Amino acid sequence: MAGLEQLGSEKYVLLTTFRRDGRAVATPLWVVPDSGGGLGFWTVAESGKHKRIRNNGRVTVGPCDVRGTPTGDAVEAVARIGDTSDLGRIGTGIRKKYGMVGRLLMLGSRIRRGSGGTVAVLVN
Repeated sequence: MAGLEQLGSEKYVLLTTFRRDGRAVATPLWVVPDSGGGLGFWTVAESGKHKRIRNNGRVTVGPCDVRGTPTGDAVEAVARIGDTSDLGRIGTGIRKKYGMVGRLLMLGSRIRRGSGGTVAVLVN
């Protein structure tokens, strides 16, 4: 079973969040390793995963391909919404790890949504 540290080096991971009624919702996304052996990612402030994490921080995270097909075992974890400094740190990590595509995606998001349109999520 892969730990969160190992998942930080994956290109895509499958994040599973849980609705209030307990149903699982899986989403493939980019992640970066974060301090303390955790993971970080950014998402749109009005996204469903942001709302579900705000209500219940229980998540599972596992490696996947670009389409969200799992390629390994998932790990149970706890997610929380980060603050502004976390968003800056995670953004820097995404720009480094994903190169030009990461830079363009983050720039496009900032142009469309403004500086408050995204949030950092930290998974430990």
